[in-house]
Amino acid sequence: MTKETNSREIVLDVLLEILEKGNLSHLVLNQALGKYQYLEKQDRAFITRLTEGTLEYLIQLDAVLDQFSKVKVKKMKPVVRTILRMSVYQLLYMERVPDSAVCNEAVKLAKKRKFQELSGFINGVLRAVARKKDSLIFSESHICLSLPQWMLSMWEDSYGKETAEKIGAAFLAKRPLTVRCNETRASTEKTLEDLKARGIQVTRSLFGAALLSIEGYDYLEQVEAFRDGRITVQDESSALAGLICGVKPGDFVLDVCSAPGGKALHAADLLRGTGMVEARDLTEYKISLVEENVQRCGFRNIETKVWDATVFDPSMEGKADVVFADLPCSGLGIIGKKPDIKWRLKEEELLNLAALQKKILLVVSRYVKPGGVLIYSTCTIDRMENEENAAWILRELPFKKRPIGALLPEFLRKDCKENQIQLLPGIHPCDGFFIAAFEKERIQ
Repeated sequence: MTKETNSREIVLDVLLEILEKGNLSHLVLNQALGKYQYLEKQDRAFITRLTEGTLEYLIQLDAVLDQFSKVKVKKMKPVVRTILRMSVYQLLYMERVPDSAVCNEAVKLAKKRKFQELSGFINGVLRAVARKKDSLIFSESHICLSLPQWMLSMWEDSYGKETAEKIGAAFLAKRPLTVRCNETRASTEKTLEDLKARGIQVTRSLFGAALLSIEGYDYLEQVEAFRDGRITVQDESSALAGLICGVKPGDFVLDVCSAPGGKALHAADLLRGTGMVEARDLTEYKISLVEENVQRCGFRNIETKVWDATVFDPSMEGKADVVFADLPCSGLGIIGKKPDIKWRLKEEELLNLAALQKKILLVVSRYVKPGGVLIYSTCTIDRMENEENAAWILRELPFKKRPIGALLPEFLRKDCKENQIQLLPGIHPCDGFFIAAFEKERIQ
């Protein structure tokens, strides 16, 4: 068996875990890449590209299969459905893979999984797609962008048709990994030069001096700057929350929904060894993710605690100089990284999430001391979870707006609305993210 066939079989198993068993895409893929780390870089790149591509274009791939197959996708056997999906992705989007190889390997894979009787069906469907692929036309925008219709329509209502389509297209585009330099460990300049010396392509970010985009590395855990805690993975949009929060030496910072700890690590770095950050999250597993990053980065001014953010903690009342409330949300801004959001999320869930966010805000707002700062943020682009909740904070809680325009990079200031900013993929070079800053009113 060739390495290429082995790689396809790995992809098949990964996709079955995600699409048929409902496991999270980024976790399953990362586990598989870790398990097969001994494979050549080219093989692991193939596994990553084919898995991610199939998930990103799933809605479109199903539309193509429904056009060329008499048996509709929903009625196919799971293994057959998955083999066809990943094969159609190769035919449409992986130009270096010959069409004949795609069809032949799909048949071999079906036979190996005991579906010999359907090998002719699989071969026929794929060869029909291969013959007609250059003339395929997707008349519906949501199929072209591989998005649920309700999702695209919602963005069209909020942002207009042109912006909505730019958002959808951005989710399908590839972007380099963004990392933030922990300047407590080493200066950004020193880290940047070290990365370049090791053959890694580095680009400075427009969002802040300590943010870099990196490409050309084999495996993140093999990058020395990551292993020794000089860099940590954090999107530019998320890092803005730390840049605008106004952390001062000696502050006490509370991060109430912390995992995997990006904002807590950022705050600890900004404190330069002073003060204290407490990172909380709901489960032992989530806190273990934070602790892993804290240990790797070597911070001694971070404590962790398992805590349900909906439950009030009297010991924290009025104690925090800064509270980060980056709350559970629909995740619509990070579909580019977690494409399974597209088919997992139901429109009716948005209302429940917005209500959960208010419930948490009612609790955690009490932890901010008078004159202290509350940073409310989400990784979504849904107005109900974002602007409407920000307006609710001003109406219902003892806070006033904390202007952030002067603290933002110059190119973002035009999009700032006093104390808040909505970042949109395709419009801004980052994930979709919402940030609003508030200051707690002082007792007269």
